[in-house]
Amino acid sequence: MSSRERILGRVRRALANVPPDEDAPVERDYLREHGERTAEETVDLLAENLADYRAVVHRTASEELPYLIMRLLAQRGPQYVLVPPGLPPEWMSAADPTRVHDRAVSTARELDQVESVVTGCAVAIAETGTIVLDGSPDQGRRRISLIPDHHICVVRVPDQVVASVPQALERLDPARPLTWISGPSATSDIELDRVEGVHGPRTLEVVLVR
Repeated sequence: MSSRERILGRVRRALANVPPDEDAPVERDYLREHGERTAEETVDLLAENLADYRAVVHRTASEELPYLIMRLLAQRGPQYVLVPPGLPPEWMSAADPTRVHDRAVSTARELDQVESVVTGCAVAIAETGTIVLDGSPDQGRRRISLIPDHHICVVRVPDQVVASVPQALERLDPARPLTWISGPSATSDIELDRVEGVHGPRTLEVVLVR
């Protein structure tokens, strides 16, 4: 008998006298939000926690968004910028770099030649400073937000901002490819030396746009 069979056997014996209750509702009596906030306070908390994770936060109005994206890209000086297929065209209307569209045949090596990527998001969580992507047309596939070194993510406020993780989960489809981003890619070695850019962009810029 293998270890797997022994473990499963123990589980079956432990559950032998437990009646099935498949229709019992899942209890969700936990806090859905820590304290009451206005929409503006929730957005402010998101900005604070994003900055705490070393993301660079910008605020702008919708009519100024193309010019802000242009300036952010100009500061980085990329030759190419990756755009998902459903990115609103007006967002990039003032930008100069050559746009590279994500294609199924694009290899990781080809995408690694692209310095920057611009995406939207599915939802942003204020209490954790987390941006969630779900692969929608304005966000593209997961790999395009992991390979380029510079990620500009646009969040529509206050519509896409929620206070807590439970509130975010209510908006998300668990069957979609969800990517949860809390600041730029970072890890620490055994001596707790922080290293950025190991498994994702070294620089995350979040644009809160009204």
